Amino acid sequence: MTRPDPLLRRAAALAFVPLAAAAAAGLWPQAGEAQGQREQHAALFPVCGGPVRVTCVVDGDTFWLRGTKIRIADIDTPEVSQPACPEEHALGLAATERLRELLGAGRFGLAVPPDGRTRDRYGRELRIVTRGGKSLGSVLVREGLAARWGGPRKAWCRA
Repeated sequence: MTRPDPLLRRAAALAFVPLAAAAAAGLWPQAGEAQGQREQHAALFPVCGGPVRVTCVVDGDTFWLRGTKIRIADIDTPEVSQPACPEEHALGLAATERLRELLGAGRFGLAVPPDGRTRDRYGRELRIVTRGGKSLGSVLVREGLAARWGGPRKAWCRA
């Protein structure tokens, strides 16, 4: 019997490192885990600033958690980086601050969206953020700081 090449063994082991890191960070759904039922995440969330981003809020629908960029899958919020008008910019800043408050208010879960998408075209993890079985995105929608994802694109500027 021949022994496996040590380089092949190392390469095979390294192929699983990203998956293991995602599972260890709690970003990968576990077998038998009900969507949104494991509220295992808690952190303080400042607004992101500078090139190094670990745990912070980018805008009303995007944040970093332990080095992973997450896009909230069930909402769309006003832009802050390239707003179409001053009203959109102001609403985008309010949505950013509100998301920061909601994430920092206690433990939350991250669920894969019902359609099964796990990444968007920009490489961000797609998740629904939950607390107590309810979407935190729906809070932003109720407060007028977000629109449901998948509907008509909301016009944040006055005509």
